[in-house]
Amino acid sequence: MVEPAASRRPAGLFVGLCTLDVIHLVDRAPAPDEKLTARRQTVAAGGPAANAAVAFSHLGGAARLLTAIGSHPLGLAAAADLHRFGVDVSDLTPEETEPPAVSSIMVTASTGERAVASTNATGRRITPPGDLGTLVAASDIVEFDGHHRELALFAAHLARALGRPTVLDGGSWKDGTEHLLPSIDVAVCSADFHPPGTDTPAETLHFLREYGVGWAAITQGAAPIEWSGPDGGGTVDVPSVPVADTLGAGDFLHGALTHHLAVQGQLTSAHFAEALRAAATVASRACASFGTRAWLRGE
Repeated sequence: MVEPAASRRPAGLFVGLCTLDVIHLVDRAPAPDEKLTARRQTVAAGGPAANAAVAFSHLGGAARLLTAIGSHPLGLAAAADLHRFGVDVSDLTPEETEPPAVSSIMVTASTGERAVASTNATGRRITPPGDLGTLVAASDIVEFDGHHRELALFAAHLARALGRPTVLDGGSWKDGTEHLLPSIDVAVCSADFHPPGTDTPAETLHFLREYGVGWAAITQGAAPIEWSGPDGGGTVDVPSVPVADTLGAGDFLHGALTHHLAVQGQLTSAHFAEALRAAATVASRACASFGTRAWLRGE
């Protein structure tokens, strides 16, 4: 018999993208052919699943990231950063010698808004590992960011078969997402997540219900989160904070949400709204400092 997660350290499996983020704080975006001197710079592992795993670990969970990194020095730097923040990494491409995806990011100092350029998971195909069933079975909950589609599909099917709840971070609509949705219990998507034929949060929530997602929510930056469940829906306010940097806020929201869901166990409307509220508080805290790691150190 599995001990309830509420009485021990919850275990989360995070399936998806890992990048190396090079983040610059600038006064403004540069014009063509212009060189700017940044106010500050920081380098850290990035990617939605990776950052979510960091948040899950920070809140006291045992987080494992299933991803592709490789043996290039830049990949090793990303893995070292994740280990530093308590994330166990299962690298499915350890012999890959090419650099990992590197995200070039500029954060505008006056607004905290960010601009990101990255190859993400383009060109990387991961074969699901032979022990995937063991990894899923050892977890209380499994979170996906939609990257590494084949791996995500295998893991989601296994999670459903083993009775492990699944969470989707829907940052944007990706080809093949419709095949993943029937194995998803909870989907929290950004306002930029537009399935075919949808334009509004209400239409997206309806689309997700039609594909079998029982619990869903749409985040809209500082605006209230709209959510729906089997018995209705509602909104959750996002705490207001002075914004220094919005990079990674959605990732950390998903990591915090996944942690709360793992601890809560069975979902009700009240539990879902409570988990969203707690996750939004974590995301807002992350927005109050530059970079994706300062908030973890209480800066």
